[in-house]
Amino acid sequence: MSETTRITKAAGIVGAATLLSRILGFVRDVVVAWFFGAGLAADAFFIAFTIPNLLRRLFAEGSLTISFVPVFTECLFKRGREEAFRLARSAWWLLTIVLAAVALLGVLFSPLIVKLIARGFLSSPEKFDLTILLTRIMFPYIFFISLVALAMGILNTLGHFAAPALAPVLLNLAMIGSVLLLSPHLAEPSKGLAIGVIIGGVLQLALQIPFMVRKGFHLFVRSPLYHPAIKRIALLMVPAIFGAAVYQMNIVVARLLASYLPEGSVSYLYYADRLVQFPLGIFAIALATAVLPSLSKQAAAKDIEGLRASFSYALRLVFFVSIPAMTGLIILREPIVRLLFQRGAFDPATTHLTAEALLYYAIGLWAFSGVRIVVATFYALQDTKTPVKIAVISLFVNIVLSILLMRPMRHSGLALATSLASGVNLILLIGALKKRLGRIGARDILRSVFRTTASAAVMGGAIAFVALWASPRPGESPWYLLAWVLGSVGGGSLLYGGCAHLLRCRELGAMVDMVRAGICKKGT
Repeated sequence: MSETTRITKAAGIVGAATLLSRILGFVRDVVVAWFFGAGLAADAFFIAFTIPNLLRRLFAEGSLTISFVPVFTECLFKRGREEAFRLARSAWWLLTIVLAAVALLGVLFSPLIVKLIARGFLSSPEKFDLTILLTRIMFPYIFFISLVALAMGILNTLGHFAAPALAPVLLNLAMIGSVLLLSPHLAEPSKGLAIGVIIGGVLQLALQIPFMVRKGFHLFVRSPLYHPAIKRIALLMVPAIFGAAVYQMNIVVARLLASYLPEGSVSYLYYADRLVQFPLGIFAIALATAVLPSLSKQAAAKDIEGLRASFSYALRLVFFVSIPAMTGLIILREPIVRLLFQRGAFDPATTHLTAEALLYYAIGLWAFSGVRIVVATFYALQDTKTPVKIAVISLFVNIVLSILLMRPMRHSGLALATSLASGVNLILLIGALKKRLGRIGARDILRSVFRTTASAAVMGGAIAFVALWASPRPGESPWYLLAWVLGSVGGGSLLYGGCAHLLRCRELGAMVDMVRAGICKKGT
């Protein structure tokens, strides 16, 4: 099986699992909102879940996996399967010890943590005490999800992608089940939701174990606690953590600046970002996850030509999906927001303002997606410093542009600043990668982008033309709105595919293969 076929198949599996997870995540949010509303218990839960969730983003799912995979792959390629498994067992048990200590400290110092991140709760002793209790229940989640991230690195390198990709589905199911089955029987219902998070963490980890055993990896085999390659993983992980922190700082800065704008600005940005994250997670993040083991294997084998080819293929494929997705979100922004959110307190004015934010976030979807692929390539080369340096530059660009644009454009200016800064980030990353590799297949990439953009323009023009005559008006039946959005997405996709076929876009066949892999999930 060629590397491009492996990447396509793996991306299809991860994308399908991510789609299922995102749908269940939406159902989970609806169930939590239905049961808890926006009162004391909901506020306490969301604040309590902030710290383990933040630690997950900084240390687990991002930096740990991307630092482990290249070193594990190199060890597997150069020193054999048994030595690589010794490294993985060493990493597993060392991480277990560290995580147990972190979880214990988190439980012990929960009052201090809550006081630092939610000082406003001090005025309500009941809310403050409940937040401490929920924090103590949920803090051990970081233990389970970090081991899941390590298991993901092991399994992905060994060619299995389905179980790690399906792990978030179990968390969503556990949280939904806890609200429906456990919370109604507790004196404090929010404890049921917190317990559901821990159950979800246990289930996510338990899912990985049988597949690791099937791949020949056994935890309870005598091995040294410390492996020399652990030091290299740690050295790669430190800059990766800073990179994740820079991303979180972008979010914090946007929310901080939005707090100076009219009421509702933070919410407009939040809902718009959720919509952009949908195609980003299903395609870009899935493809970056799928391509990292292949790139790492080629880097370990010093197969630079193969690495260039895999990088070019992944970047062309992610642009082939993100550019039409960007076009569709821009044109259909208001009907989509109206369909998904406009009910109750979410009135037409809120829909319009959220759609404005979505417009300017969507402009940067191609850049958000491309950055994922280029960064994965740097990590495969065991270079985590360059992406961090460039991320810091993009952070400053984002801050400057946000300050300049927020006055004339308000919350839309903050969304546009994020998109422009991401474009700068991508351009600088590609320039740095070209300097390192010499050639990156730029002509093939640009030729593909031109054909993709032309196909997306035809699709967008057709949808916009039809919208002049048949676009849903305010007050229309929600069923008509649903049919219009689905018809526009389906018809636009077919038209885009037809144009891509006429222009001989090679990525179209790869996209079909990716969808087939996601549906069939064979050979995972």
